[in-house]
Amino acid sequence: MRHFAKTVIQSGLLFAVFVVSLLITEYLNAWIAIPGLILAPVLGTGIIPSGALGAELTALTRRAFIPKLVVQIYQASPLLSALMANAQMASGGVSAVTCPVQGSAFVTTQASDYTGTFNQPQVTNGATNAEFNLKLIVTPIPFLGMEGAVQINAAVVPIVEARMNDAGNSATDYLATKLWNNATDGLDIVGLPGAVDDTGVYGNIDGGANTYWRAKVYSESPAVDPTRDLMLKYIAGTALNSGGEMPTFGVMSLGTWVKLAQDFTSQEQYRITPDSSFDQSPNGARALFTALMVAGVPIYADPFATDGDAYFVNTNYTSFYIHEDAAFAFTGFESTLPNFQIGYIGALLTILEFVVTKRKANTFVEGLNSVTL
Repeated sequence: MRHFAKTVIQSGLLFAVFVVSLLITEYLNAWIAIPGLILAPVLGTGIIPSGALGAELTALTRRAFIPKLVVQIYQASPLLSALMANAQMASGGVSAVTCPVQGSAFVTTQASDYTGTFNQPQVTNGATNAEFNLKLIVTPIPFLGMEGAVQINAAVVPIVEARMNDAGNSATDYLATKLWNNATDGLDIVGLPGAVDDTGVYGNIDGGANTYWRAKVYSESPAVDPTRDLMLKYIAGTALNSGGEMPTFGVMSLGTWVKLAQDFTSQEQYRITPDSSFDQSPNGARALFTALMVAGVPIYADPFATDGDAYFVNTNYTSFYIHEDAAFAFTGFESTLPNFQIGYIGALLTILEFVVTKRKANTFVEGLNSVTL
């Protein structure tokens, strides 16, 4: 009798759980939603019925998850990739990156006659130090103890792995944003607006008072269409301002880059001969290209760039300096028990600075027209 009563009670509990789950599912499906994010399974489309049958399937059937997390929120940055590839190591110390730069002549050349006499030389001050402090960026990574307990042997995507992967993406996205937008020497890295300019103090040297410490700046007003002839002017201007050195590459926004590409499009030609026809090629005819080349200088598109702006960069003097002990280093997880919480916390650390040791070898252009994308 006791066994029979126990069976009845268990059956009743199972039935109650089933009914409650149906009600909850129907409630979620009908009411609970965040703008842009639906929390309940999709019912009433495809082979999944709606109403009570759909709710029943939801309660009794597991979802068919894709066992990977598809990232939707980050962008690639060609400029950041180029600077990371060209990164230099730094170590400790105050002004961890100190570069002696020559801003005036140490000696004076002069003509002489048959006697070989010359004026007494003067000792001149020709050098000073460009000094840069490294900056710290931190990406904290939390891991709650109960997350591990719930997900063990049941995870579709382990949350801690998703956070670890996201830490690198978040750090690079942060750096790319500051690289394109920050002009202030504070806690953040100094970006292109501060490093490639013809005014302001950069590296502890005043560009306003020292002509050798000025990048070339073009401000087009009214705005003009970017063309090959204009790009050639900016490239030649960079070479003239830097003493004859060509920039390594140019970079601009996608909208400005497309506007420049349109200057190339009308010049494309397709030559078809009996022995060389596009209908014999599985890929068809090629049109346009991914890097626009002007005077041997490739010009790339970067999604972080501002429409209407362009930079011409010389990587011989432009790179990241990254601390040798904190190059995207992970601290390891430490317990949060001292804070009365079951869990762990770690951090991804990067200590670095964006450094330009020869400002005049780089150029900034503003006032270019763009295509709306």
